[in-house]
Amino acid sequence: MYKLITVFIICFLASTSIFAQNIDQTSNKVSTSVKSKKHLSSSILLWMRTDKPRQAGMDRWKGPHARIISSNKGLYEYRQIHFAEANIGLWPKIIGVETAIPQDRKVDGVADVTLKNLFSIFKGKKQNKLAYADEVNLFKRTILYAAFPKNSKWYEVAASSNKIGTRSMVFFRKKEGVSDKDFKKFFNDELVPSLANSSNLQELRSKYYNKWKQKQWNTPNVAHDNPTEVQFQASLILGFMDKSAMKEFFNSDSLNKISPRIALYCTAVHAYDIEETLTFVKNGTELAVFEK
Repeated sequence: MYKLITVFIICFLASTSIFAQNIDQTSNKVSTSVKSKKHLSSSILLWMRTDKPRQAGMDRWKGPHARIISSNKGLYEYRQIHFAEANIGLWPKIIGVETAIPQDRKVDGVADVTLKNLFSIFKGKKQNKLAYADEVNLFKRTILYAAFPKNSKWYEVAASSNKIGTRSMVFFRKKEGVSDKDFKKFFNDELVPSLANSSNLQELRSKYYNKWKQKQWNTPNVAHDNPTEVQFQASLILGFMDKSAMKEFFNSDSLNKISPRIALYCTAVHAYDIEETLTFVKNGTELAVFEK
């Protein structure tokens, strides 16, 4: 009888724990008055060749390679996000979540691409062909993640005239056992609106990615290895007035308070320090000289 009672208690506690976890994993929809605009976009994660000087690759990327891409008439915006070479992870530690960036998989930069509309996909065939051929000259690996407009938003957290002194790009990896639906709800309806309500952000762009498919960007002679355990499902671009404001944000109580919620949905959060953001196409127009 004692054994039966013990087994019953253990089963009861286990079921209660599971029930509580299910309740916790119900996304808490956060309202925000901050307006946002939807865009069809993609993030192309880039790793420079290691048999050549890293800076030489970064310079070629923002030079000849950029001009190939920016001549595409289907682009609404084309930005290059150059990560700092030293990046260990800006996001504060969360128990059970990888916030330290693995150095063997550290990304060098991201091509931040926004299309005018769905038909733009068919307009850049010439440019894509040239870009495909040039990639091997500077990249060792390229991974493209796409996001539909309903999951890709630019939030008007500050006046467009405000100076952005520094940025961070944050990638999120879904926790095993969490459904795509639940993760998307948490990211789009809870996490991002919570950040939109933060007073010290000068820029906030969010992307919940479609399922990754290699055929979307399968360039020749460049690696596209992206096993499930290292894939990302979402990203944020955060803009700040200066390094001090960025440091204050990552050390804030508001970010610390949402950490337990992040731990329920994410297995990794990698926050990169951005060295420079260069804009080559803006509002659908190719710029003669890139803007920083």
